[in-house]
Amino acid sequence: MELRLYDTLTKDKRVFTPIDPSDVRMYVCGPTVYDFAHIGNARPVIVFDVLFRLLRHLYGADHVTYVRNITDVDDKINDRAARDFPGLPLNEAIRKVTEATASQFQADVTALGCLSPTHQPRATEFVLPRPDGRADMVTLIKQLIARGHAYEAGGEVLFDVQSMPDYGVLSGRRLEEQKAGARIAVDAHKKNPADFVLWKLSSENEPGWDSPWGRGRPGWHIECSAMSAAYLGDVFDIHGGGLDLIFPHHENEIAQSRCAHGTHAMANYWMHNGFLQVEGEKMSKSLGNFFTINELLTTEKFGGRKWSGEALRLAMLKTHYRSPIDWTVQGLQDAEKMLDRWYDVVGDAPASEVSADVLDALGDDMNMPKVIAELHRQSPESLKASANLLGLLTQTGAQWRANQTQDRSVDEGAVEALIRARTEARARKDFKESDRIRDELAAMGVVLKDGKGADGKPVTTWEIAR
Repeated sequence: MELRLYDTLTKDKRVFTPIDPSDVRMYVCGPTVYDFAHIGNARPVIVFDVLFRLLRHLYGADHVTYVRNITDVDDKINDRAARDFPGLPLNEAIRKVTEATASQFQADVTALGCLSPTHQPRATEFVLPRPDGRADMVTLIKQLIARGHAYEAGGEVLFDVQSMPDYGVLSGRRLEEQKAGARIAVDAHKKNPADFVLWKLSSENEPGWDSPWGRGRPGWHIECSAMSAAYLGDVFDIHGGGLDLIFPHHENEIAQSRCAHGTHAMANYWMHNGFLQVEGEKMSKSLGNFFTINELLTTEKFGGRKWSGEALRLAMLKTHYRSPIDWTVQGLQDAEKMLDRWYDVVGDAPASEVSADVLDALGDDMNMPKVIAELHRQSPESLKASANLLGLLTQTGAQWRANQTQDRSVDEGAVEALIRARTEARARKDFKESDRIRDELAAMGVVLKDGKGADGKPVTTWEIAR
């Protein structure tokens, strides 16, 4: 099959041709571990896990290297550590925050059916020169200074954007069109307002490393340039992440890496997944629609019930990865019903060969809506093999049904109270309120059955949706 991927840099779909078919290399920006990952964070993890699986299928599991980093040095981490552990020295508090959140992230993405990347480097392990000679941040900054692309000023080392003629090539933001504003700090010591930090000094209370420019810590962008080069080389095949990272993060990664290594490119294909909103609105804590992966898996905060990792995964994949996605209770219910049908179809059938039609759809820039349409046409054996490639239908039918029954448990007292309120609304002919309560119960996974008792009066029974 032919694999064509949309490249954000060239703005078209191109046939994927790896630099070395025996070692296909992909880097995806991972989490900054200061808090539990939210559902928006799950989207790139799931999207690029599917691409990882597809590449392994095409080139062999031993011939694909996937790197997803962990950012464990960041001012947000410092703030969270100081807030949560005020009685501890900051470095010890930081360690507590990053260990707990990184561990939770791994558990969450495993529950979503994601494979472990080949390497998951932590930023703090790549600040200083390493005994194994892999790329590090301090050495990259030295190279940028030596090549005339960086300078020291105001206690910082800054990248000189004017030293790179085509800076802005990924985002399409021409340097002369960029204005100082919310995303670009205006400091007197900068040659250009768009110059960005490679190294900044640390106070006694902040984490820091000794460097040629004083005790300090790296800027955010240089971290990914070092970790990608450490495992994938100066130029590699695919760089992925969310749409929000195109500027400034990926733009600045390109600038640093190309200028430090003297290469024409950092990665040959740049891929970005679209934004996520919740029930038609931007996800925000202030709006009360901010949900972590863990909350969706273990609490009743969204739709009044817990959701399975497989349902979350399918709900995320139903929309093309480059399109915006509206995360809704209805979408999750639809995903579960689809999985119910597929598990019924598959039964105890063994997996056979992945469908050629499914592979063709995946080869068209991972066209998941088309993939799902093809899955509905497959025989049980082919359906299982094709879904397995996507990280779906990995349980037996019995396991799925048992887990779903457990996941769909509800507060019986709350259900009965809502049914009584609905019955009262119907009696006073307040059908708008009656319908609202019915919809609330449906979101909890409760199916109502209206009938009449022996006395002829209305009776409503209920059961958990299968």
